[in-house]
Amino acid sequence: MGKAAILAIGLLAASGLACRRPAVLRPPKPVPPGTVLLQFTKVVKDPIDLTLDGVRVPVQISRKGGKNLWIRGLAPGKHRYFLSSFTLAFGPDQGEFFVTPEQGTFLVSFSQTFKAVLYGTAEPLPPAEGIPGVTAVLEP
Repeated sequence: MGKAAILAIGLLAASGLACRRPAVLRPPKPVPPGTVLLQFTKVVKDPIDLTLDGVRVPVQISRKGGKNLWIRGLAPGKHRYFLSSFTLAFGPDQGEFFVTPEQGTFLVSFSQTFKAVLYGTAEPLPPAEGIPGVTAVLEP
C-alpha cells in the first residue's frame, strides 16, 4: 500500500466517516393502533398528493413542513397507497400496508427534490375527495 492510500485511510478514520454508525429511522413516538406513520428521509415542505385505496386524501402540511406523515382513521385491513408531487420524488412511492387494531404501522420512504415540471407551471389539481374519518397530517 502506498503512502497516499495510508494517508487517505488515516484522514477517513480521523474524520469519523469510517466509524460512523448508519442512521436508523425510528418513529419519533409510538404509533397508536389504527394509525400509519410514513416517515420521509428529508423534510418535505411542498404539497403531496396522497391516494389511499384509489381515493385522493387531502394532506395538511405545517408551515415548516415535516418528515412524518400521520394517517389516522383507517379501517383495519390491507390498504394501498400512492404518493406523488410536482417537486418531489419518493421511493417507494406506492405500496401496501396492513392496519391492525392492536398496533400502529411504521413505513419509511426516501424523499428527494425533483422538479417534474420543467417549463412553465403545473396545473393545480382538483381538491382531494378524501375518505370519511381519515386524516393525513405532515408534521415535523
